[in-house]
Amino acid sequence: MKTPQYTPLATALPATVPFVGPETQERAIGRPFAARLGANENMFGPSPAAVAAMAAAARDVWMYGDPEVYDLRLALARHHGVNLENIVVGEGIDGLLGYLVRLIIGPGDAVVTSDGAYPTFNFHVAGFGGTLHKVPYRGDFEDPKALIARANEVGAKLIYLANPDNPMGSQIAAPEIEAMIEQLPKGCLLILDEAYIDLAPASSAPDVAADDPRVIRFRTFSKGYGLAGLRVGYAIAAPELVQAFNKVRNHFGVGRIAQAGALAALQDQDWLADCKSKVETARQEFARVGQENGLVALPSATNFICLDCGQDGAFARQVLQELGARGVFVRMPGVAPMDRCIRVSLGNAAALKSFSEALPAALAAARG
Repeated sequence: MKTPQYTPLATALPATVPFVGPETQERAIGRPFAARLGANENMFGPSPAAVAAMAAAARDVWMYGDPEVYDLRLALARHHGVNLENIVVGEGIDGLLGYLVRLIIGPGDAVVTSDGAYPTFNFHVAGFGGTLHKVPYRGDFEDPKALIARANEVGAKLIYLANPDNPMGSQIAAPEIEAMIEQLPKGCLLILDEAYIDLAPASSAPDVAADDPRVIRFRTFSKGYGLAGLRVGYAIAAPELVQAFNKVRNHFGVGRIAQAGALAALQDQDWLADCKSKVETARQEFARVGQENGLVALPSATNFICLDCGQDGAFARQVLQELGARGVFVRMPGVAPMDRCIRVSLGNAAALKSFSEALPAALAAARG
């Protein structure tokens, strides 16, 4: 008898990684990228106060972190004007999505998302045997009406919606999200992934009561706060759902250093505001470089932009590969017609210089 004895579900799943990291690509080409513009990291970095707090916490790293993440949860509750019981903290939004799917989805359960939306969520659904039902984007935007219609058709237990959206960078106005919530099928939970909300216009954030049992909102310290390497995310939800996470979460999953860094970052809202301003400036500068090279910059409410290459996915993929060969790491949407674009994270002046120097040659090579 072979060991280990995998479950039939695990045996049937492909051993894939939703995203191939830049480190993997660097090992393949034998050199580091000059500009890391594919993972939507905040190149402007974290608050110095967060760095100092993490350095101080490192002296006590022999101790486990607080399994209740009490101080950070309390600070988040005060920041959002909700109760402590409305906040759960975990290992990034990715980790929390995994716990949520584990709580709600079993083999054959219906889940609705958009074709081309965040693939890690799909990865979790597949891992617990759920059945994904996908709807197309409406142009370059998520389509709330189509998501609701499909959820009604299949009896979905979950709907996933990112706003602002990854991979396109677009946003749906708050009133449209609020109307969507009122139209949810009975018993269906809306997952509202707001990873980029700290960098978006205020019009992106709907007015949702923290105790509303129909919605769970996910936030992160990876984007606006510049702490992607820490893996700290949180959710705002009704107390009953938050309490349910305690049935399955890794209670020591958020370490002492991570808790200290996230807490200090949250307390430095001036730094977050400055980062948002820098992102807005970079958005204009990277768009200008694209436009000077004949590409169309799509509107963005995030720390990345999509540049429409004007042809099909095969051409955009060639542009991406040519940029990589010239030391610039970018990514692209994976589903047509959005895959006509390359997706470029917004970086600092050095990254802008590398991108602006590499793009003309990459486009020429792709066209040639």
